[in-house]
Amino acid sequence: MADPKGFLTTPREVADRRPVEERKQDWKEVYPGGPGKALLPIITKQAGRCMDCGIPFCHSGCPLGNLIPEWNDLVWRDDWSSAIERLHATNNFPEFTGRLCPAPCETACVLGINQDPVTIKNVEVAIIDKAWETGDVKPQPPEWLTGKTIAVVGSGPAGLAAAQQLTRAGHTVAVYERADTPGGLLRYGIPEFKMEKVQVDRRIQQMKDEGTVFRSGVNVGVDVTGTQLKQRYDAVVIATGATAARDLPVPGREYGGIHQAMEYLPQSNRASLGQTVANQIVATGKDVVIIGGGDTGADCLGTAHRQGARSVTQLEIMPRPSDERPAGQPWPTYPMTYRVASAHEEGGDRVYAVSTVNFEADADGNVSGLNLVEVEFKDGKFTPVEGSERTIPAQLVLLAMGFLGPEREGFLEQLGVELDERGNVKRDKHYQTSVEGVFACGDAGRGQSLIVWAIAEGRSCAGGVDAHLTGSSTLPTPIPPTARPLAV
Repeated sequence: MADPKGFLTTPREVADRRPVEERKQDWKEVYPGGPGKALLPIITKQAGRCMDCGIPFCHSGCPLGNLIPEWNDLVWRDDWSSAIERLHATNNFPEFTGRLCPAPCETACVLGINQDPVTIKNVEVAIIDKAWETGDVKPQPPEWLTGKTIAVVGSGPAGLAAAQQLTRAGHTVAVYERADTPGGLLRYGIPEFKMEKVQVDRRIQQMKDEGTVFRSGVNVGVDVTGTQLKQRYDAVVIATGATAARDLPVPGREYGGIHQAMEYLPQSNRASLGQTVANQIVATGKDVVIIGGGDTGADCLGTAHRQGARSVTQLEIMPRPSDERPAGQPWPTYPMTYRVASAHEEGGDRVYAVSTVNFEADADGNVSGLNLVEVEFKDGKFTPVEGSERTIPAQLVLLAMGFLGPEREGFLEQLGVELDERGNVKRDKHYQTSVEGVFACGDAGRGQSLIVWAIAEGRSCAGGVDAHLTGSSTLPTPIPPTARPLAV
């Protein structure tokens, strides 16, 4: 353990974010100098709050099984080189999870039963940011090659984790990405203010130095077929994500100015990176309505603020969560509580328990307003509250209601893989699909989920691929695709 009395003498503390009016003027991360640097003055004492709990439930809360008490202790002892070694033992990309993960490990922290839990996520990002600064993150090329070739389709967190593990095992790995640069939604879905793309760039470079080959700008299923990949490579890994967005089939959906969040965010990301975007969707001077109260909606919220929206309203059909852990979601489960992201601090209205009835348009056929009604959940369905109808102005509507699974047309149809009852790619306990030699991991097989689950599945899938190609594997034992930790 770390400081024997740390949890008794040290209160939970987090780093201060940059002032709202300052950070809304740029696309840099909301912490001054990045979260790792912002946390350094306080992180040693915060790591020391990790207690001798006997059974560290944070392990079960984390899909990666991160060795949290070990690296908390090492940080408290100022042994940062050992801390990053233990962190990398289970997590390929802690700079991603340390910035983007909702930290189910913290809601499973034993200290959190009756006190504020350890700032696990903050310790994690402080370790990796310092490791990059000190040069402790180095390429790990394999000592020998197996002669086996693997195609990984998709360069999001699941695909990158699978590719890095398989490359280090000695296989020749090519990662296919239909965008012009690898990174998947890490690059073009996550705004800069949540994670600057230098974090992605240097990991991609590390992987290239280890031997992974990236083939960007290749739309698998169109430029090259799934059948051709299967014939060319010894194994194929589907890591395309769950990109089929949920739509809103209400009257007026066809009006101009109504877009899916993943039409809006990638354009904004490209523009913030200095790229030219033709006919960019922008919120400047508009009343913006975001339908969906999750992380994607919050990303749209922060982006709209930075583009100079006149007003931003975020709608959610569910009622407002409670501030405290609900009785039906006891420790160590992950509770649905009211959370405030950095984007929510920057302004905008959050409206709960409402449903969109229809859209209104101006004379040019562009959306001008949204009619909504309050709802209550009764008898297993949402029921409108009589007399609660109202109209709010909107010249830009963004749909951020989640995703329905992977895109079926093209690549998946060409491979002929079976889908499960939810429309995701069906896998066995080794992550192999119904087609021999074809594997699936991340959101493509699991459905829309957390970045930490994507990395965990990528690592586990790599173990299944390695064993399939060589007869056995020294990579981490695969997590069964149906497994869920206590906290998720």
